Amino acid sequence: MSSSVVLAFSGGLDTSVGIGWIKDATGCDVIAVAVDVGQGGEDLEVIRERALACGAVDAVVVDARTEFAEHFCMPALKADALYMDRYPLVSALSRPLIVKHLVSAAKQFGADTVAHGCTGKGNDQVRFEVGITALAPELSCIAPIRDLGLTRDKAIDYAEAKGLPIETTKKSPYSIDQNVWGRAVETGFLEDIWNGPIEDIYSYTDDPAIARNADEVIISFEHGIPVAIDGSPVTPLQAIEIMNARAGAQGVGRIDMVEDRLVGIKSREVYEAPGAMALIAAHQELCNVTVERDLARFAGTARQRWAELVYDGLWFSPLKRALDEFFTTVNEHVTGDVRMTMHGGRAVVTGRRSSHSLYDFSLATYDTGDTFDQSLAKGFVTLWGLPSRMAAARDERTQG
Repeated sequence: MSSSVVLAFSGGLDTSVGIGWIKDATGCDVIAVAVDVGQGGEDLEVIRERALACGAVDAVVVDARTEFAEHFCMPALKADALYMDRYPLVSALSRPLIVKHLVSAAKQFGADTVAHGCTGKGNDQVRFEVGITALAPELSCIAPIRDLGLTRDKAIDYAEAKGLPIETTKKSPYSIDQNVWGRAVETGFLEDIWNGPIEDIYSYTDDPAIARNADEVIISFEHGIPVAIDGSPVTPLQAIEIMNARAGAQGVGRIDMVEDRLVGIKSREVYEAPGAMALIAAHQELCNVTVERDLARFAGTARQRWAELVYDGLWFSPLKRALDEFFTTVNEHVTGDVRMTMHGGRAVVTGRRSSHSLYDFSLATYDTGDTFDQSLAKGFVTLWGLPSRMAAARDERTQG
């Protein structure tokens, strides 16, 4: 092990204590790396100063909100990625971005080891370590909580003994991870899967049961990327932030599910992703208008695999890269406007228009102006059903 270790630093109890804990256990100096992916909370400079006060020899803070939105959230939107058809990969999307900056810092400071604060039963240990070794196979990984026996009780005792400048007594009953794409809440009373979520756990969304006026929004896309809201140009980050606020005010994007973790256990998770879920709903509908049928059908299979790869920590894998290219093709003509009404926890598409549309009114209408040649339909139906008819005749002949 080199004389220094790069630590993924959040500013919380575990990673703050982890600085000294790693130093004591390994003899290595620690460089702390904090990455802002839109999680809110403390100022980056405050976090940097805390890392130094806790014993880091250096601290790197990165404002990666724009990078996260453009290079991680937008590929997920182009794929309409929902793990188990429900979870928009809130935490899973941020990990490879953090990994990228950890590896960059390791190279900058000449470290050969990267540390993270994950436990041994979650998905994030895989996402961090597989991602780190994919980008830099020469790096080693350690996890103080998992590998060095750093429990919360030990962390509190250590912080008090060392006089570290962190809060050691207040403990949220929940484990929370959040970024601009959404928010994840677990543990506490939620571990009993019969218990319903209480309103106190939510932060990104208002109670959808509270009466309020509906909010109508028009989202404009170019090649699958949101470029304007109600006619005003937006960046990807602005689109997410605006939709977080507007969809969140309508209670859109609450998800309560039991999901299959990568390590093989089932976990109860509560998510809030108002902007992500509203944008995905709009994007899906524009795809329905602009993407050819067989391409759309295969995209349904591909998007499920894309979501599984990202959830499973394989962002940097060859298959993931290949699927990104596929979804670039899928979104080639996903350009146009979607009108959506948000109300009572739902985001419902009410209108769609596109210069790339495959919808032909004259073919679809049943009224005057219908150009569909119905005389062709009888022969089409006969030929389409021919394999089934032949199989049925065979079964009757051989089983009779």
